[in-house]
Amino acid sequence: MKKTALALIALILAASASAEGVRRVWVEGHRGSRGTHPENTLPAFDEALRAGVEVLELDMGVTKDNIVVVSHDPQVNPLICLGPGGARLEKPVPLRSLTLKELKEYDCGSLKNPRFPEQAQVPGTRTPTLDEVFAYVKNSTQPAAARVRFNIETKIFPGEPLASPPPDEFARLVATVLRKHGMEKRTVVQSFDYRPLLEIKKISPSVKTAQLTAENLLDPDSVMRGSGADIWSPYFKWINGDVVKKAQKSGITVVPWTLNSEEEWDRAVSYGVDGIITDYPAKLIDHLKKRKLR
Repeated sequence: MKKTALALIALILAASASAEGVRRVWVEGHRGSRGTHPENTLPAFDEALRAGVEVLELDMGVTKDNIVVVSHDPQVNPLICLGPGGARLEKPVPLRSLTLKELKEYDCGSLKNPRFPEQAQVPGTRTPTLDEVFAYVKNSTQPAAARVRFNIETKIFPGEPLASPPPDEFARLVATVLRKHGMEKRTVVQSFDYRPLLEIKKISPSVKTAQLTAENLLDPDSVMRGSGADIWSPYFKWINGDVVKKAQKSGITVVPWTLNSEEEWDRAVSYGVDGIITDYPAKLIDHLKKRKLR
């Protein structure tokens, strides 16, 4: 029954594409290409560029010396990183307790994330700075690098104020790096916390923002009113076709996270989403091509 339903969705999508022209759904590589390479690292971003993504999605933390680094967690995660000298970490180490020089002693490429059996190990891989990611993409020979956009998340925790800078300071640090590389118009700043989104708009009005939401079905107009964001990025299992259409009718772009199966990809396309965030960008791009949707 499941296979029959999927086949029917595919036929509907293909027919729609041939009748009205292909509707392009952009692909965002989640933490680069987390399913195949160490997350939020230069090897992961390189793989996403090789696959041909439109957007590199990544997360940001800040070190003790106020350097914006690319990390999903506000601490060095023992599950995916080794300590100085290759030592196993007994507990997480807060980013705000480390200078950039100290953070660079941690190896975040030797351990395979057990959630992703296809993930390649890249021993010696270090946590990059946001500055290094932009420089890497600028110097990349991958064809996608010249046009790729960035979706960068401020990892900020209202209940843990010491885990990150205050919203205004975080926004200022990020805006400084964007300005240095001339990336304001190629970058979206996203957050579950609406405060840094308001702050980044004050500093850099040309930067687009995205409001992340999690496990609740929300009215998109109400969600976006508070943060003034340009894009709504909801958890995929908490949307449907009706709410996507309602958002788009109000001028809101919809880009759900994080979809990793063909069934989820087909459902998202049937909803009419604008983009898809995935841990497997190469697989998603191949799938869209097979469905004649790219």
